[in-house]
Amino acid sequence: MRLFDMDVRHARWSLVLLFGCALSACDIGAGGPLGLGGNNNGFNIGGGGGGGSALLSFTVQPSTATQGNIITPPIQVRVADSLGNVDSTFTAAITITIGVNPVGGNLSGTTSVTPVNGVAQFGDLRIDKAGTGYVLRATASGTTGASSNSFNILVP
Repeated sequence: MRLFDMDVRHARWSLVLLFGCALSACDIGAGGPLGLGGNNNGFNIGGGGGGGSALLSFTVQPSTATQGNIITPPIQVRVADSLGNVDSTFTAAITITIGVNPVGGNLSGTTSVTPVNGVAQFGDLRIDKAGTGYVLRATASGTTGASSNSFNILVP
């Protein structure tokens, strides 16, 4: 385990962060062990992070839908470089799965999409069981994954 210390000071406030990391890198971001979820792209420290590592983020979050019906508007996931700029050259498929599954629902539709100009759009996703607190997970080879905000699937 490695310990890192960050000290950020301002004339009126001071913030000190101390955290520990295992393995070769620390990941404070949407998909890391200290994940912040939502649209946060996060940042990386050490071995696998920073320096060109692509980051995924949900630019259109999943919204409440009725079980078995398409989630609208279409969910969108953006690929960005470590500075937060859209990576329009990224060509690996982005895959969506259920990250938090409160009742054992099944995700269907096109769950793997190649991004166009750095954005993957998932226009036909649906979940077959009503439940509260679903969270989707976006992953792609060579990226730091992302988790969506939580959302609900309702009984028709």
